[in-house]
Amino acid sequence: MQSEHYKNSQRLLYLLFKIEQMDYFRETSFNRIANTESNGIRRYLMDEIDWNHRLIGIKGFRGVGKTTFLLDYLRENFPADSKEILYVNLNSLYFTGRKIAGFADDFYKRGGKVLVLDQIHKYPSWAEELRECYDTMPELKIIFSAPSVLRIVEGNECLKDIVHIYHLCGLSFREFLNYKTQQHFTKYTFDEIVENHVAIAAEIASKVKPLAYFEEYLHHGCYPFFLDRKTYFADYLLKQVNLTLEIDVTYLNQIELKYLSKLRKLLYIIANEVPFCPNVSKLSADIETSRATVMNYLRYLKNARLINLLYTNGDEDQQKKPTKVYMQNTNLLNTVAPTSKDKATNRETFFYNQVSQKNTLKSVEDFDFKVNDRYLFSVGGKHNEPTTENSYAAADRIEVGEGNKIPLWLFGFLY
Repeated sequence: MQSEHYKNSQRLLYLLFKIEQMDYFRETSFNRIANTESNGIRRYLMDEIDWNHRLIGIKGFRGVGKTTFLLDYLRENFPADSKEILYVNLNSLYFTGRKIAGFADDFYKRGGKVLVLDQIHKYPSWAEELRECYDTMPELKIIFSAPSVLRIVEGNECLKDIVHIYHLCGLSFREFLNYKTQQHFTKYTFDEIVENHVAIAAEIASKVKPLAYFEEYLHHGCYPFFLDRKTYFADYLLKQVNLTLEIDVTYLNQIELKYLSKLRKLLYIIANEVPFCPNVSKLSADIETSRATVMNYLRYLKNARLINLLYTNGDEDQQKKPTKVYMQNTNLLNTVAPTSKDKATNRETFFYNQVSQKNTLKSVEDFDFKVNDRYLFSVGGKHNEPTTENSYAAADRIEVGEGNKIPLWLFGFLY
């Protein structure tokens, strides 16, 4: 049998190894926090999260800025060299042989308070181990990032009552304008814009010319990587779209890769015809699959934040065919369908994208949208006019509106 001295020396070596590993991750975390510059865009979500929660998930499309957002949170609230915080990217091969729960326990016992886990979906048993951390480490806060399509609550009984999920959307026109002009415009509720749009638009227009930046935003303003890749923005965004389809949608929904071409073709058809009333039978014939599969694919693309679906009765209608299908934002529209120059489609896509983040939209006869079961909206050019007393127009190419005619760009100030 091994001597007690030998056993003690082995335990000591193991402890020293673990300390060395933790020191490596602390140094890596410090360098990432201290030496990665913020992009200068403070995201709206930073002030909307209840940071007192012990388990927080940040979901979002590839390239929307989740990693930068997490690092900005740590920079704002802690010294970079604080031993209470740790940023870890689960892309590291180290975690192919080390459990998250064991790693978190080591960090916790050394005074750790906030553990940030980037790309949680890279780790196979993430749900069970997050629950273990939550139950056994009562003073540890875990914040993690995940792709939009990852089902964190659905089907995960162990997390549904303890995790708080937030979605990081693409930049609003307000966030884009603040960055471009170095202003600090505030956000407004939908009711505030409808009721006070003349005064709000006039105040903003007294400081900047919003229409001078609007087309730029529609083309490449939704994703913060435009800061580094303006010249090759479309190529980079298209790469993110393909990665989303190839990895996030297929892998996380357990779709065989041989069906990837059908998903890609469906997205291309949508981008070139939006907004359109989908004929499911025709779509199933075009991509050579069943009607049921088309409906599933539409849902997968929506969950991946590639498209938006509009229903007559809102969310409760989602088991049925959508009334209309839109691309999720105008950047995606112009990247996937670069030859499409339809201004009406751009306008409606922008309105849906900006308004839907905090409001409900439904399809309604004779109008483009019904918002919050109250407002009837038509979206169009500068000559667009309200058609009834209870309706409104979101008009493009006007700086300040009047009456029930509201500048389209102003709906980019909702978040």
